[in-house]
Amino acid sequence: MPAFAANLTMLFTEVAFLDRFALAQAAGFRFVEYLFPYEHPAEELKARLDRHGLRQVLFNLPAGDWAKGDRGIAADPDRIGEFRSGVARAAEYAHTLGVVNLNCLAGKQIAGVAAERQRETLVENLRFAARLLGGQGLRLLVEPINHFDMPGFLLNRTGQVLELLDQVGEVNAFLQFDVYHAQREEGELAATLRSHLPRIGHIQVADNPGRHQPGTGEINFPFLFAEMDRLGYPGHVGLEYIPSPDTRSSFGWMG
Repeated sequence: MPAFAANLTMLFTEVAFLDRFALAQAAGFRFVEYLFPYEHPAEELKARLDRHGLRQVLFNLPAGDWAKGDRGIAADPDRIGEFRSGVARAAEYAHTLGVVNLNCLAGKQIAGVAAERQRETLVENLRFAARLLGGQGLRLLVEPINHFDMPGFLLNRTGQVLELLDQVGEVNAFLQFDVYHAQREEGELAATLRSHLPRIGHIQVADNPGRHQPGTGEINFPFLFAEMDRLGYPGHVGLEYIPSPDTRSSFGWMG
């Protein structure tokens, strides 16, 4: 079985965020991830990780004002300075927290901005981010998100991201492969792993329908996890699912 990372944004939500580290340790996890660290001082987060013997494996670059509907700003030509400042801020957090993988959410289509201009902005910003992060020993990830859950998101399919990364042309830029989003958008989960594993920097999982824990839906996770092992996937698998009926009981699939 791969090494699982508890997603603290999705799991243990019955307690305040900073208390979730202790619950992850108590549940037997050694690795964690979550969407954004920026509401808390990096030193406080590092202290929680150390106190509970945890290693953080991933977080996202700043993605704009989440509460107001932003889902990434990397393709917005009017927010290039904000995006690039965010990359530098993320790198500072990454070094304090010991994180290597930083995921970029591309964002949604912007009314009144030509698709080609958004694409050009996205490529230029990703190239900037990859070079800045690469110079500090960090990796940039880019994630497609299905259009059912997030209408208007710019990148929905694996092939779109890989084509984009080809255009960016930086060796430290990888695909973040979320099994749930891929299943909703395109299927072919095992075929994608077999064809593109060297370009996959991180994997996340949830079942479909419902985005709940493995074993609640249609995806054959025992087969998929065995395939990851057979192919030699070297990374972690983030548990980015909505637990049902609650977090603790949702771990039953792990045996």
